[in-house]
Amino acid sequence: MSQGADTSTTPPTAGSPTQPMQHGHRPASAERIPASLVPDVGWHFLHVFYRVDRAALANLSPEARHEGRRQILEAVDRGRPGAPEQLQMFAVPGHKADFGLMMAGTDIRAIHAIQQAVQGSALGPAIVPTYSFYSITEISEYVPDVEAYGKILRDREGVDPESSVYQTKVNAYAERLVPMNKQRLYPEFPDWPCLCFYPMSKMRDGEQNWYTLPFEERTELMSQHGRSGMKFAGKVSQVITASTGLDDWEWGVTLWARNPSFLKDIVYTMRFDESSAKYALFGPFYFGYILPPAEVLDTVRL
Repeated sequence: MSQGADTSTTPPTAGSPTQPMQHGHRPASAERIPASLVPDVGWHFLHVFYRVDRAALANLSPEARHEGRRQILEAVDRGRPGAPEQLQMFAVPGHKADFGLMMAGTDIRAIHAIQQAVQGSALGPAIVPTYSFYSITEISEYVPDVEAYGKILRDREGVDPESSVYQTKVNAYAERLVPMNKQRLYPEFPDWPCLCFYPMSKMRDGEQNWYTLPFEERTELMSQHGRSGMKFAGKVSQVITASTGLDDWEWGVTLWARNPSFLKDIVYTMRFDESSAKYALFGPFYFGYILPPAEVLDTVRL
């Protein structure tokens, strides 16, 4: 997310219009920028949660129920042509939803088509959407590049830039950074048993305004936050997606875990970091356990 990016316009050049752009008019540069639904970098990301209306389901014929199930399984089949790059289906315990879908990929129309296929199936009258969240994958501005990492080694850890230790650390980070950033932009969904999703934003309340802090201070707070999360490597996998201007919150957080207790532990631990304790706002939390689509439908009695 490019918080603090310069959005001012450049002074008009000789012969250029000085009037502000009127509604319905395109800027001169529009002809040079391709119009596309494909993000410049990263993937579309959509979470959708559903509840089963049991009364409506009881009114459907056995034939409709059978056909609706077939239609849904066909829609969420990752092996079919045109399927999005990533898709998982999961059962949701509790009252917030009965099951959910999580999809990511280049083609928003392919992702949206799955949502519509589920709701437009013969089972559609008995399937009620309860929550959704749309976002785009990103590399956070707080992820240090190789040069910034070298500065951290020098200034924070006191590593001599002329030493072999310094060069080894920098080289190792440079090698890790490429696959880490690829996972942030084009994530492979882990084949782990459970996940948690929640939206979040940063505080803008009086003295607790994240966006009035200097960039260096925000970077340091996020670095501390990241070090807390690293303790859960191998237990929890995370993807942060950006939703500013796209949905009601600024980010979506998706966590996969090898055990539900790890989800509880990581969220609890990281809430003590100043960037969360002082500056974070959290939306609703959704927990689910991941199953093959046919087993999800069996679990929720569809």
